[in-house]
Amino acid sequence: MALYTLENEKLRVEIASLGGELQSIKDPDGCEYLWQGHPDYWLPKAIHMFPYFARLTQETYLLDGKKYKMGLHGFIQYMEMETIKKSPDFICFSTTENSHTLEQYPFSFVFSIAYRLEDNRIAMEYNILNKSEGTMYFGLGSHPGYNIPLEEGLAFEDYLLEFSQRHTPRHIGMTPACFVDGTSKDFPLEDGRVLRLRHELFDNDAIILDNVDKTVTLKSEKGSRGVTVSYPDMRYLALWHKPKTKAPYICIEPITSLPSRQDVIEDLSKQEDLISLPPGESYKNNMVITVF
Repeated sequence: MALYTLENEKLRVEIASLGGELQSIKDPDGCEYLWQGHPDYWLPKAIHMFPYFARLTQETYLLDGKKYKMGLHGFIQYMEMETIKKSPDFICFSTTENSHTLEQYPFSFVFSIAYRLEDNRIAMEYNILNKSEGTMYFGLGSHPGYNIPLEEGLAFEDYLLEFSQRHTPRHIGMTPACFVDGTSKDFPLEDGRVLRLRHELFDNDAIILDNVDKTVTLKSEKGSRGVTVSYPDMRYLALWHKPKTKAPYICIEPITSLPSRQDVIEDLSKQEDLISLPPGESYKNNMVITVF
């Protein structure tokens, strides 16, 4: 694994070649915005999720009548990536299928993730090419954790998530084992925009929201530092930290699809919210992390 640094006047960002995973986001004062991993809570920092988000029943899915095994969040996080292009404020990583991925996922593909610094923003672009002869089915997501608190003297409960527009998201119903249960209900926000954080929110694992606004800001009314995440083409938003703990971070996870249903071996070609990519075509998705 190699570690690369991008830097401008506002940001210093470190990214690993393993999984193309962010390792650090610092401002000129040295404030670390990105969760740094801890065995008591969650070791990763900002994994990418492909070709599936979260869990498959029995870690198994069907495709063309054949069963395949694949673990939590797919396999891209474990893949060593090649550096395609690098400059002081830009880097692009890429990887393709191998014998190990083909055992789990019978498609030939190119997966690329690019990072560009723009003032105090990290612009990220996913690009996925289907090199197979048939339609490729997949989910995609980003799983970065952000430190809370970001300033001395503040506590986790001093922070909130504020969406850019008033709305009422839908809360996707999940079973105790973290599979989709087929239900959803309104998830009212304070003034239609605000979710005040408390550790107990995550006692039942992730909160997954549909019909959700595409920009959210992590901040404190008692402080000046925060993070804004924009994800214009991601359908869902998951919010998480390790359940039933006082974990000092929150994961803000834009995603394109849901986990499998409880006790259902999903047929990838029939799961409605997966992306269907015809042979020879590319898929792009973007998100932006802004720190202040």
